[in-house]
Amino acid sequence: MTVTTSGQPADTAAAASGTLLVEDRESVRVLTLNRPDKLNALDTTLTRALSAALTAAEDDERVRAVVLTGAGRAFCAGADLSEFSGLTPDRPEAVLERAELTARVQTQMQRMGTPVVAAVRGAAVGGGAGLAIGADMTVVATDLKFGYPELRHSIVPALVMTGLQRHLNRKLAFELISTGRLLTADEALEHGLANRVVEPDRVVDSALEIAQRWAAVEPRALRAAKDLFYRVGDLPTEAAMRAGQDVNALMRGFRR
Repeated sequence: MTVTTSGQPADTAAAASGTLLVEDRESVRVLTLNRPDKLNALDTTLTRALSAALTAAEDDERVRAVVLTGAGRAFCAGADLSEFSGLTPDRPEAVLERAELTARVQTQMQRMGTPVVAAVRGAAVGGGAGLAIGADMTVVATDLKFGYPELRHSIVPALVMTGLQRHLNRKLAFELISTGRLLTADEALEHGLANRVVEPDRVVDSALEIAQRWAAVEPRALRAAKDLFYRVGDLPTEAAMRAGQDVNALMRGFRR
C-alpha cells in the first residue's frame, strides 16, 4: 500500500501494479512513474495507472495540486516499443484501445480542474515529451533531453503532434518531428516549453514549491481560472470575452 505523509492511504488502485507511486504531501499529490529500468517508458499498465491516478486526484477534494515526475534518471522515454509487436493490423481492437488510452492521457492534465506541474529530468521523449508539456507548468532539469525521435523507429508521432503544434512555432515543431533533434533545458526554456530550469536534484522540490502555492489558493477560483484559460485559447475574441464576463460574475461567490 502506498501511504501518504499524513498517514492516510493514497489511491492504491492506481498504484497496484507498482509502476506508479502515489504520495500525498499535505494537499499536494505526487505521482511518480516507476519503471526506472525502462526509463519510465509507457506500457499499457503504466498508462492506465497514470490515467486512473489523475482521475482519482481530480475527484479527491483534499488534493489541491498534482506533481508528476519520474523515478530514476529519466522522466519518461515515451512508449514502450516492446509492446508494439502485439499491436498489429490483425488486432484492430487492441490497436484502437491503446490509441484511445494514449490520447486520453496526453490531454487529461489540461482537462482537469486540479492544476498539474511536471518535474522533468533526463529523457522526456515521444509520449514522455507529450506528458511534460501537457502539464499546466513544467520544471526541467539541466540534464533534459526533450524531443520526438519516433521517425527513427519508423513510427509517426501522431498522438503527441497536437500538443507539440500548440506549444511551438511550426518550423521548429516540424524540425523536431522530422529530424528527431533533441532540445536542451535552456532551449526548452527559450521556446516556452518550460517554466524553470534547475539542477536535477532540485527538480521535484521546485515543482512542489509551485504546487504548494497553488494549494494555498481558493480551489474554486483556481479551477475556474484554469478552465477559462484553456477555453479562451480556442475561442474567437468576442466569444472569449463573453466567457470571461461569465466567470467574472461567478467569482463573486469565491471570496472567503
